[in-house]
Amino acid sequence: MNAYAVAHLRNVDLNDDIAGYLGAIDDTLAPYDGRFLVHGVDPVGMDGPFEGNVVIIEFPDVDRARSWYESPEYQAILPLRTENSEGWAVLVQGTPPGYRATHFLDKVFGAQR
Repeated sequence: MNAYAVAHLRNVDLNDDIAGYLGAIDDTLAPYDGRFLVHGVDPVGMDGPFEGNVVIIEFPDVDRARSWYESPEYQAILPLRTENSEGWAVLVQGTPPGYRATHFLDKVFGAQR
């Protein structure tokens, strides 16, 4: 099942460190089959204002996503982002084909529903 690295970045200082981060990140993704799905676009706030940018990187599975994030190559460039922006990042697993929102209720409440 696919997994995603999702980041919400705000107040990015577009300096030489960020340029270095952007110049190096693609090479860190390749060994883990990661690819950008969302990057460098202006979000449209639907339920209120939204500040910053969203980045979504897809991986074939959560193990490869975690391995990428923890890799020495990515860890070497990570401070270039974290020291020049505010925000957060998470790794999340995708849903299987045919998933429906009510499957969440089954997971939470099980047979009690």
